Amino acid sequence: MKRILLVCTGNTCRSPMAEGILKELAKKRGRPLEVRSAGVSTVDGLPVSVHAAGVLRKREASCPSSSKALDGGSVVWADLILTMTTSHKRSLLQRFPHAVDKTYTLKEFVGSDEKVLADIAELEALYTEWQMKQVLGQQMTSGERDRLLELEKRIPNFDIADPFGGSMEIYERSADEIEAALQKLLDKLGPAH
Repeated sequence: MKRILLVCTGNTCRSPMAEGILKELAKKRGRPLEVRSAGVSTVDGLPVSVHAAGVLRKREASCPSSSKALDGGSVVWADLILTMTTSHKRSLLQRFPHAVDKTYTLKEFVGSDEKVLADIAELEALYTEWQMKQVLGQQMTSGERDRLLELEKRIPNFDIADPFGGSMEIYERSADEIEAALQKLLDKLGPAH
């Protein structure tokens, strides 16, 4: 059974909605999955947003009881880690660089444009190299910096907008965006074995 970890900032809006929606969609498709969610910048035990819980109730999906902070155990547990934004992905990989081969933004993972995916892989390699150089007290070359900036401009935005503090309508739009990506995720994962 595949284990999927969904990650956002506070684990009170997007990732709990994604967790509840994915569990419900997988159940409807007869696709057994283990699904959890966590936040890169939160503490355990915060309540899930009232609007996020309302969105999940409307969709007859379960709602996580409270926030969970991202930790090493969750990262090791997961076969696949899907973040709501590129900055969540970078934050996670700074703390858990060993998870690089299983961590993507949700929209990046379900995308199918090979050229874009190749650009992302190159960009991630440049970021990793840059981090290593920073640790060693070195600078990026101007060519590396130019290439990094070029790739950043070329790659489409894979972020799911944060509904935090918004109206119920904003949460619904966010949930629709998440659900569309999760439908593609289940298509990509294929039938249960």
